[in-house]
Amino acid sequence: MNFYSTRTTDHDTGRDPGDTDLSTSSATSSATANEAFSREDHGLAKPLGSSVRHEHWPHVPAEPIAVIECDDVDIYYGDFRAVSAVTMAYGFNEITALIGPSGCGKSTVLRSLNRMNDLIPGARVTGKISYHGDDMYGPEVDAIEVRRRIGMVFQKPNPFPKSIYANIAYGPKVTGMRVSNMDDVVEEALTRAALWDEVKDKLKESAYGLSGGQQQRLCIARTIAVKPEVILMDEPCSALDPIATQRIEDLMSELRQDYTIIIVTHNMQQAARVADRTAFFTAKPSEDTGDRTGLLVEYDVTSKMFSNPSDKRTEDYISGRFG
Repeated sequence: MNFYSTRTTDHDTGRDPGDTDLSTSSATSSATANEAFSREDHGLAKPLGSSVRHEHWPHVPAEPIAVIECDDVDIYYGDFRAVSAVTMAYGFNEITALIGPSGCGKSTVLRSLNRMNDLIPGARVTGKISYHGDDMYGPEVDAIEVRRRIGMVFQKPNPFPKSIYANIAYGPKVTGMRVSNMDDVVEEALTRAALWDEVKDKLKESAYGLSGGQQQRLCIARTIAVKPEVILMDEPCSALDPIATQRIEDLMSELRQDYTIIIVTHNMQQAARVADRTAFFTAKPSEDTGDRTGLLVEYDVTSKMFSNPSDKRTEDYISGRFG
């Protein structure tokens, strides 16, 4: 499997002409299990290994050890500039939270990190977004391969209309993972998502029979079944009750030992509880048209951001003076 794929792609959108099912992206968003990505074999730098994790985790280094970097990134929908001048790095085995008022571009930025915005007509990115130093939007880069390595969990749980077992097995099957025992893959993914004990006796039943919180953990299990390096989460708890939210937050804290996690949340308390670093975005209206463009105001270690922010706009938002 090659990041720089030989398949035919539509370079205006970065996708195969026949790829239209957005709902399958979370299941097909990573590389083959146990595949060692090296620049020699795949055109990519090798992901950081466990030695870095053991050195730093659970302590947050002063500067993030970058897995994904944004350098002066603008994101457009047609002529409308939705986000302007974003420069930041997302750290290896860290949880990064993106916070800010509605319409500030948090989800737009998140979706750009695995090229989900390519599926929206007229969407485009300027500046540079890199994954282990390689330009994610380079002309030879296969956007589908990007989504295999950088998974996505959406705001509303979106299980497939299949059994619990089939939901987890779907990704490994369609990505061509070499699996000696699919039962083991399913059990491992559900165990990592803290769902196995609740569903192990009803794996052949419809995923639609699960509660909302269970469905969201199933979607997380479906994502990690294909071994991504990065997991993107777009307000994953917004539709859940407090108990289900706590379980998802606990799960994120466990998964950060093996994955880089980037989360959009409107819940500042959630960001304070789970995130190692937090980025605050706001929106600036155009004097001419009134259109609001998202801006990155501040990005720092979460404990500092919430106790001693550097920018008054951050302090005003965190204290509830606006937003």
